Amino acid sequence: MLKYKVIILLFFVVNTFIISETSAYVNDLPLLGKVIYIDPGHGGRDPGTSYGGLLEKDLNLSISFKLRDELMSKGALVYMTRESDIDFSSRWDIKKKRGDLYRRILMMEKASPNIYLSIHINWYDNPIWRGAGVYYHKINKKNETLAQVIQAGFKEDLNSKRSIKQTDLYLYSNTKINGVLLECGYLSNPNERYLLQQDSYQKEITKSITKSIIKYFSI
Repeated sequence: MLKYKVIILLFFVVNTFIISETSAYVNDLPLLGKVIYIDPGHGGRDPGTSYGGLLEKDLNLSISFKLRDELMSKGALVYMTRESDIDFSSRWDIKKKRGDLYRRILMMEKASPNIYLSIHINWYDNPIWRGAGVYYHKINKKNETLAQVIQAGFKEDLNSKRSIKQTDLYLYSNTKINGVLLECGYLSNPNERYLLQQDSYQKEITKSITKSIIKYFSI
C-alpha cells in the first residue's frame, strides 16, 4: 500500500514540475504561435528620405533586423519583405513605386500573418518636429487598436508626443491584414537623426514595439 502511495506522490510531483516548467516556457515566449511580417520601407532604387549620405532605406533595414530578432526571442515567427537593399518593381511597371508596393502586399498576404509592421523614418521641413508615430488604415477595425497600443508604448518608452493618424497610402489601403505604419522618428530633427543612427537607440525602439505587440495580443 505504501508503495502505491509513493508512486502516486511521485506522479503528482512530476506532473506539477512539468506544468510549472511549461508555464515558465510559455511566459518566456509570449508571442509563441504568432506570425509577424516586417516590411522595411523603401530599398533599391528608392532611398526614401535622406540627409546627406544617410538614407532612410538603410535605417529602416537596420531597425527591422533588430525588431525581427527581438520578436523571435519572444517566440514569434517573423518574415521580412526584404533583407537587403532591393526593391520589388519590375522593368515592365509603368509606375515603379506602385509595382513595388503591390508585390510587398502579395508577399505578406501569402504568409497570412497575424499582423504586419511597416518600418519607416519620417521627415518634415520644420526641424523642430520629433517623435515616433503610428499610422493606420481603417480598412481593418483592429488596425486602430494596434496603433493605439504601439503609440502608447512610444510615449512611455521614447517620450514621443505624437498621436496616431490615419493614412490612405497604397500599401495600407490595399490589404486587409491587420497592420500599421511605424515612423520611428524624424530624420529632419538633428537630435533624433543622431539617435536613429545609434544601435542602442534602435534597440530601444524595437524593445518598445515588441512590448506593445505582446500587450496587444493579450487584449
